[in-house]
Amino acid sequence: MKEKLSILVVEDEAAIRTGLVDVLLFHGYDVDATADGKEGLDKAQTGRFDLILLDVMLPSMNGFDVCEAIRATDPAQPIIMLTAKVSDEDIVQGLKLGADDYVAKPFSVEQLVLRVAAVLRRSRAGHEQATHIHLGRDRQTGIEIDTVNLLGSPNDASAQTVAFTRREMEMLVYLHANSERPVPREELLNQVWGYARNLDIETRTVDIHIAKLRRKLEPDPKNPIYLCTIRGAGYRLISTPAVE
Repeated sequence: MKEKLSILVVEDEAAIRTGLVDVLLFHGYDVDATADGKEGLDKAQTGRFDLILLDVMLPSMNGFDVCEAIRATDPAQPIIMLTAKVSDEDIVQGLKLGADDYVAKPFSVEQLVLRVAAVLRRSRAGHEQATHIHLGRDRQTGIEIDTVNLLGSPNDASAQTVAFTRREMEMLVYLHANSERPVPREELLNQVWGYARNLDIETRTVDIHIAKLRRKLEPDPKNPIYLCTIRGAGYRLISTPAVE
């Protein structure tokens, strides 16, 4: 018998929480739920969930703080944030803290179910990808990336190990698999996020994640040599940059 995927819902509005639980159960998921931020964090850190649906405005501890605390101990945990807060600042904050997706209220049940399925599909597909990526001209330079454990080990012994979120790693793996060409934003949204069409919020989502990856990968994030922008075409991952 196929094992059910498990989802934790952290939402303080009773009607929304009950509706989410009912819909997810109907679609075959195991579901746990809570209305409290601190209790949600405790469940996330002591249980094993394939996905967390996390509201921002919560009693005792807001969703941003819960997301940050989860990421500190488990960079690979898939998280979708649910909120009525839709300003650019709120979206950027949630994504910078490591949320895999950001769904604004009110949302359609069909849209949410599709986004849940997309995040789960990509988190599980990651196990079938390349297990290591090396960036640098030789084994004495650059960084060795463990795609399974979401870690980067700089070849410079004095540098610290880098932790990636699952979404960051999914982007990196896709760019590596298509490193012979620039990858457009729209393709990343379709292949990594699972979106069928581009929206303004989602375009910024790609840019934010690219900026986060550059801070972790590049010797100088303002002048990238690995994760390069190809004007008018998209982003290209260059594993062995040319010698200047």
